[in-house]
Amino acid sequence: MIIAPRNCETGGTAALVLAAARNNAEWVAAVCRDGAFSGSVWSSARRTPPLYPDAVSLTPEASAQDVVAGIDTGSPGCSVKDSFASLDLAPAGFEVLFEAQWIHRPAGPAGPAAPGTEWSEVRTATELGAWEAAWDGGASTGLFHADLLARDLVFLAGRSGGRIVAGAVASAGGGVVGVSNLFTADGAHGADADPDAADAAVAAAWAAVLEAVAARWPGLPVVGYEHGEDLDAAVRAGFTPIGPLRVWLHTT
Repeated sequence: MIIAPRNCETGGTAALVLAAARNNAEWVAAVCRDGAFSGSVWSSARRTPPLYPDAVSLTPEASAQDVVAGIDTGSPGCSVKDSFASLDLAPAGFEVLFEAQWIHRPAGPAGPAAPGTEWSEVRTATELGAWEAAWDGGASTGLFHADLLARDLVFLAGRSGGRIVAGAVASAGGGVVGVSNLFTADGAHGADADPDAADAAVAAAWAAVLEAVAARWPGLPVVGYEHGEDLDAAVRAGFTPIGPLRVWLHTT
């Protein structure tokens, strides 16, 4: 079991990346309600839900054999989060699905959130279903189950006119707070979206989320991972890229 330093920022970038990987694996394990931490890997022998990996490496020393040994590569959709971009899983039938960067921001709010959207924590299973539907842009599938509401994490919802138009997940663990699943609605995506309005909506969401995190977990640094335009938005919100990761998909 990897124990992250109490104050990860004092341990430098390497400690932050270790803490971010562990924090993210704990979030994955909570969503999947399955799997086990063993040495340098978290893995699930049973197929995980869509968008969630079957294994996550927890240290740079994890080997391809360590990661693949505990997962089911025989059915479609098997994936691995290579937290340090250090594995070669091609010989085991995997291809790189995407590459991303771990990100870090020191403790503290980003500044006042934009007016017009009211932010609060999701507290009931009904609210959680509405949150998932807004995040997915469709109907809730139960991916985010009610048991998650009893853990040291929060689903944050931004509402306008009573409707959820933005949100994120913040989860504490490993001496950091991990932020994931940040989204905005109302034209923030798609071919007809106004890029400036979309950028403003994402910036407002980051500010609101960081304010909520600072209030609930004062003093803890914030981590996560992003890529592409989402990484650019996180950098504008005050995050710094601290290390690469890869997600591999089994294709043969």
